[in-house]
Amino acid sequence: MDKVIFEKDGRIARITLNRPEVMNAIDDEVPTQLEACVLKANADPDIHVIILSGAGDAFCAGYDLQFYAQSTGTNNVTQDMPWDPMKDYTFMARNTEQFMSLWRSHKPVLCKVHGYAVAGGSDIALCCDMIVMAEDAKIGYMPTRVWGCPTTAMWTYRLGPERAKRMLFTGDKISGIEAERMGLVLKAVPASDLDDVVEDLAARMATVPVNQLMMQKLVVNQAIEAMGLKNTQMIATVFDGITRHSPEGLNFKAKAEEVGWKEAVRLRDEGTWDWTDHRPINPER
Repeated sequence: MDKVIFEKDGRIARITLNRPEVMNAIDDEVPTQLEACVLKANADPDIHVIILSGAGDAFCAGYDLQFYAQSTGTNNVTQDMPWDPMKDYTFMARNTEQFMSLWRSHKPVLCKVHGYAVAGGSDIALCCDMIVMAEDAKIGYMPTRVWGCPTTAMWTYRLGPERAKRMLFTGDKISGIEAERMGLVLKAVPASDLDDVVEDLAARMATVPVNQLMMQKLVVNQAIEAMGLKNTQMIATVFDGITRHSPEGLNFKAKAEEVGWKEAVRLRDEGTWDWTDHRPINPER
């Protein structure tokens, strides 16, 4: 079964992340299939707009930690020490570039978020042109607490420095309502209205000629790229590899192997574990 589905609906392309059994978690194949769908939409002159969504209960819950963190041994995101940072960078930069196919797409991409768009899933969402969230949906990058740095760096460019730091220094998840208030997403709507709002906006955009849409997107994107987006992403992607091979990152991986990734994530996100000393946090320290 395809892990990312492409469908054409008149002037609208529908791209759907399709691993609902794991909340559309990202594995080695998802970024490649996502890029292929974006390229397919761009190659079709009849398509004006792309809607990106997730099957099942969430948009995307991030990287598949059962595979990358819980499984023993090495994989594409954890190497034996001493590790080769350029091997890591090659893998993660490929994923980042494939997520960024949404940003580079000549056709505008409207992202529909329900459930969760967290960790690597937020990277995918934030590469889109506009995001409409359900009010009760959650977005955040929890791995900034340990074991991650958002490689696309889109938090900074969407929020500005202070609000980006508020999110990345805490690893908090926020609701669609707060995400709209912070300016991270276009709007938040009741979950029951999400489909209709996205469809209405996509239909409105689809009445604009393809070349007009393309020119407006290129102008806006160029303003962001002139701020050094490519350089920032290179640093962020290198740092992402460092977070996974630091003492704290390796301790997180060991904990996930020991107790399972869900428990390791709970300890990380609740702030109850000292990853430096690999023991519960002592509140007196």
